[in-house]
Amino acid sequence: MSQTVESNVRPDYDVELRKIADYVLDYRIDSDEALDTARNCLMDTLGCGLLALRFPECTKHLGPLVEGTVVPHGARVPGTSFRLDPVKAAWDIGAIIRWLDYNDTWLAAEWGHPSDNLGGILAVADHLSQKRVAEGEAPLTVRDVLEAMIMAHEIQGILALDNSFNRVGLDHVVLVKVASTAVTAKMMGADREQLLSALSHAWADGQSLRTYRHAPNAGSRKSWAAGDATSRGVRLADIALRGEMGIPGVLSAPQWGFYDVAFSHSNKDLSLKPLEERKFTFQRDFGTYTMENVLFKISFPAEFHSQTACEAAVTLHPQVKDRLDEIDRVVLTTHDSAIRIISKSGALANPADRDHCLQYMTAVPLIFGNLVAEHYEDDFHAANPIIDELRDKMEVVEDERYSRDYYDPERRSIANAIQVFFKDGSATDKVEVEYPIGHRRRRAEGIPVLEEKFKRNLATRFPGGRCEAIMSLCKDQSRLEKTPVNKFVDLFVI
Repeated sequence: MSQTVESNVRPDYDVELRKIADYVLDYRIDSDEALDTARNCLMDTLGCGLLALRFPECTKHLGPLVEGTVVPHGARVPGTSFRLDPVKAAWDIGAIIRWLDYNDTWLAAEWGHPSDNLGGILAVADHLSQKRVAEGEAPLTVRDVLEAMIMAHEIQGILALDNSFNRVGLDHVVLVKVASTAVTAKMMGADREQLLSALSHAWADGQSLRTYRHAPNAGSRKSWAAGDATSRGVRLADIALRGEMGIPGVLSAPQWGFYDVAFSHSNKDLSLKPLEERKFTFQRDFGTYTMENVLFKISFPAEFHSQTACEAAVTLHPQVKDRLDEIDRVVLTTHDSAIRIISKSGALANPADRDHCLQYMTAVPLIFGNLVAEHYEDDFHAANPIIDELRDKMEVVEDERYSRDYYDPERRSIANAIQVFFKDGSATDKVEVEYPIGHRRRRAEGIPVLEEKFKRNLATRFPGGRCEAIMSLCKDQSRLEKTPVNKFVDLFVI
């Protein structure tokens, strides 16, 4: 007999959603290392946003959707005078944070930038704090922001450890949306049912394709996609708090759920496997692991898989800068993820294309001894044809050990090596860098450099006295944690 009706027994919420909700509502953060790292992450992330305000292609997107809109207790966008509703403020903050590809990174089966979630977190925290003060209540403190950051990092990071969205063509910003939804819903006062509802709607959304990050379509959407995702998280949290029902089986429903629709059909190998083999797996319980191990982009505004290549190129620069015409070939030894994501040949159409090209990001520091955001711009590229000439001489090869150590949770290396061969038969040494300066294994070396990066970024937007006040506060863990969010954001308003 043929099936003519569908079973309409409403399921419990998928266990994956329940794990996230229980973590956000019940987990208590007591890791000093996570809180200290979150403080440094807050500084670095805001600094990246301030630096992006120098670029008109970024700032053209900012501000209210309707000119002249007045929002009571509106959330502020750091480095600007905008006061916006929390959804648009989250979009703007998220966009400036991500624009230059300079904020933190997480690398595993999936990649991403967990501090992208600060767009939603800070917008909601600033709005709620102003509203509470106006109503005679206590505002949120920066400690609340740091805890929300740790949780958002953890949700995004743990989901990314084993579950590859890129292999089915989806962009990692789905994890920004899910993490932002969870933590902002909690900040806004959601109970468990409301939080589960919000999370279910995050998975029910259509998810972004990765095509705007890859040849031949790489473009500037990748610079605002995370802002869009974190703002969507705020919107979905608001919808759930208004009483919208959830979708309990959003992941596991046969035919119509996320696993069947979006986590199988784009990959023929996965589509042949039963549901239990396609469900998300969790390598470890939610805690503070991601924040403690997050990778900071300290030296270069470049896609993270290239960071160690950039370091190696800077080391080799003195040996090659006067022999550029004599170079026969450059061998880049790397890991499989770098090859899959950022190794490309041919013309590079725009800055977003260039900052996701391993060969470009290696050639510039080999030639000039450094790599800064302006090096991706069209006028710089056009004025220096030697960059593409050197790209054409590059050979990219995989070292299987590099690939193994990249996935090893105890190592988490991001290794690259460079060797330059000259036409006369001579060659440089092979310079290998396994761990970038932003790695947990190099924290003692990296944090002073991160602080200097923050100082430079502050100085692009504020006078000296304001820079000193912000820096003094941000370096004092205890004082910063106790600071009301609205007072903290006041320091960043133009």
